[in-house]
Amino acid sequence: MLLEGLCTIFGLVQGVLVAINKRSNWIFYVMQMGGLLIFSLINHLYGDAVNSLIYLIIGVVGFIRWSQEDKSQITACDAIQRVDYAITIVVATSIAFYVLRKTNDPLPFLDAFTSVSSFVATYFMVTKKLDAWIIWFVNDVFYVIEYFLLPDQAIMLAVLNMIWTGLAVYSFFNWRRLMKEGESV
Repeated sequence: MLLEGLCTIFGLVQGVLVAINKRSNWIFYVMQMGGLLIFSLINHLYGDAVNSLIYLIIGVVGFIRWSQEDKSQITACDAIQRVDYAITIVVATSIAFYVLRKTNDPLPFLDAFTSVSSFVATYFMVTKKLDAWIIWFVNDVFYVIEYFLLPDQAIMLAVLNMIWTGLAVYSFFNWRRLMKEGESV
């Protein structure tokens, strides 16, 4: 319960900071991912555990990348990139589901989908693509469902993802405004 609470607090702070385009969001992101790694292992969510471990590394990369002036502008994906990421999510989710259903993962499809779509959304967040927020919105809705369906419900994390769903909507419109204004970190 304490771990879930800390992850929730770190996630809220990170969510607000990234929504307003602050580089410091990555510090809270890394702290949250460390906590979620432990949480996921305790709950046998192996896809989420792998995500969290990789995200620790991605958080450091995001922090560094957002400090580079030439890579700090927000842009949107073009139509080809959107088709590519949709196909990537479908194919990778299918593969991850196939693997996870052979474990004691209580929710292999949801774990696979949220794990894969989180990777894609995080990549687009690191590279400052507006589309990150569309993917995060869908992902957060499914995370809420996953955390409620767990045998030992993760209510605080479900609530956090409810809040993140709203933050994804706000972030999309804020980043779109910042993109039009040409603002960087």
